[in-house]
Amino acid sequence: MDEQIALELRNISKFFGPVAANKDISFSLKRGEILALLGENGSGKTTLMNMISGIYYPDEGQIFVNGKPAVISSPQDAFRYKIGMVHQHFKLIDIFTAAQNIVLGVRETKRYSARRINEQVGKIASKYGFEIDPKKKIYDMSVSEKQTVEIVKVLYRGADILILDEPTAVLTPQETEKLFAVMRAMKEDGKSIIIITHKLHEVMAISDRVAVLRKGEYIGCVNTAETSEAALTEMMVGQKVELNIERPLTEHARPLLEIRDLCIKNDVGSLAIEDLSFFIRGGEILGVAGIAGCGQRELCEAIAGLRKVESGGIYHEGESIVGLSPKAIYEKGVSMSFIPEDRLGMGLAPSMSVTDNMMIKNYQDHGFGFRPRSVDAGDKSFRAAGRRCVNAVGGFFDRHWAFVNRRLARSEARRVIEELDVSTPSTETPVRRLSGGNVQKVLLGRELLNKPNVLITAYPVRGLDINSSYLIYDILNRQKKAGTGVLFIGEDLDVMLALCDKIMVLCHGRLMGVVHAEKTTKEQLGLMMAGALDLQEEKGKQMGVAKDTQIGEGETWNE
Repeated sequence: MDEQIALELRNISKFFGPVAANKDISFSLKRGEILALLGENGSGKTTLMNMISGIYYPDEGQIFVNGKPAVISSPQDAFRYKIGMVHQHFKLIDIFTAAQNIVLGVRETKRYSARRINEQVGKIASKYGFEIDPKKKIYDMSVSEKQTVEIVKVLYRGADILILDEPTAVLTPQETEKLFAVMRAMKEDGKSIIIITHKLHEVMAISDRVAVLRKGEYIGCVNTAETSEAALTEMMVGQKVELNIERPLTEHARPLLEIRDLCIKNDVGSLAIEDLSFFIRGGEILGVAGIAGCGQRELCEAIAGLRKVESGGIYHEGESIVGLSPKAIYEKGVSMSFIPEDRLGMGLAPSMSVTDNMMIKNYQDHGFGFRPRSVDAGDKSFRAAGRRCVNAVGGFFDRHWAFVNRRLARSEARRVIEELDVSTPSTETPVRRLSGGNVQKVLLGRELLNKPNVLITAYPVRGLDINSSYLIYDILNRQKKAGTGVLFIGEDLDVMLALCDKIMVLCHGRLMGVVHAEKTTKEQLGLMMAGALDLQEEKGKQMGVAKDTQIGEGETWNE
């Protein structure tokens, strides 16, 4: 390997007020190598990469590109130094083609020619082994195709240094292998790559070296061939962490919820879920595997009473709960908690404190005083002003109560912070100021305060560090032992195989099969997710299909 240094950071620091996001960080990236960047949530990885890609500017220190000092104050500057970053959340325009997205923002010296651009994109694709149709619209693409467009976009701009932020988060195992093959081809061509990921087995498989950050400081860099997952975890956390996910044995209770022939539409009116039947047992974790956008979000929202069901049924003890509000579902005897994928947009109120987020779901339970006569429950002006407003004494005033008791909510916030080890200055800190892992802990803690018998959780460890992830796995197992039925939507198949009792696989909203986790493989799940394997009776017997999970015609609860 060429030992020439492509990128070097010397004593880089970045401060946000009194908080040091990065402090005196120095490390280098060699030409033609893949460097993995690891660290817990809030360790400063994204801030550091944002300085390299021109989104932030360092307060102290210097960046060198190919041995020469570089001043990077904007993404345009980064491209001039041949640095490109592929963000976890794609920056694409859906109604444009792949080629149009790739050239968007590029100052061409020649007149725009679709044919010439398509040819250039094709050359890049063939050189590195990409599969891409330059004429295809973004809205018609799978997640892996969109990621390909993002990578080709930075290569089209001449990037020699690429930063990939969680590139495998929503890919199947087969798609991940294709991406790794492309990364190896780019490495052979002399490209230098920094990959941010929390999946340690991927770090061991693809990287040459691993750099570790902890609490904004640089801990060290090790050769991948000379380390292990346990050693890397200890470097990140500062102490040994057991990397074993338990699957405790429980006596599965009778089904808590039955879903039969369910059809749900997405936001644009197309079928997201088609004729889906299964049930959720108490004391069992049922995983849901599928490529992102295969109806997982719509399924969760429909079960939780937040999305309209087109046809089919959701039953509790034989009684339909379709069309009921979350409160009405609770009154039917189903204590349900829903942890959505969008933590800050849907799960929590980002500008409100940890304390106030504790009582968003059940603020009526915190109420006291009298119902004001001057406020009509149906008054439109009151509803327009919001259900609650902050008053002079720091309580909440709503149409049912004069005030709510923040003392009880504050006590609940302290309990969540202590039990889940939430890193926050105080219970009154707005949740938007917390790192992703701590935001997830606040959301999970609030939902568990309700002692649910059904827990629906979508991508609960997405973007979380290894320590926080294993804490959440442990919490889910505790809920399972308590008799809770857990519906677990995940993206890491290794985790699902270790954590879940059974796994239901979706492809484009259709059920590909339900399998026992201990009797199947990651490769088989990947084929089912891609639609290449639709379980039939004979194949089901070989793979251990969990026939008791899917209720068929004429079957009863006890079967």
